Amino acid sequence: MERDFGDQPLDRMMQAWGMSNHDLVEVSTEQMTHKQVQKARKGRRLTLKMMQKVCRAFNVAIWYQLNDEEKEAYYEYMHRDLFSYAKGADENWVDPNTKLIEAFLERKADTDK
Repeated sequence: MERDFGDQPLDRMMQAWGMSNHDLVEVSTEQMTHKQVQKARKGRRLTLKMMQKVCRAFNVAIWYQLNDEEKEAYYEYMHRDLFSYAKGADENWVDPNTKLIEAFLERKADTDK
């Protein structure tokens, strides 16, 4: 059975949102390690339960950084959006948060000045 699937959409999306492995580990209320997040990003096969755990942490990490208006527009990611080998994953899927990411990064850059 295939165990390595290469860099996952999760990796690209974490980079787009400006997030590190630590950001996910820090917000997770479930047991999660930096090593597990790294495996998830690099495409090591995870169980469905672990994919969902990573997905929840990813959504929470983003949610905590959004303002109220951005939260209204936020599309909550599902594990099939983050992992190319998940059941129901669509290789042609387009991230509905693209505009929100741009606005978020712009706002973040303004506050960092």
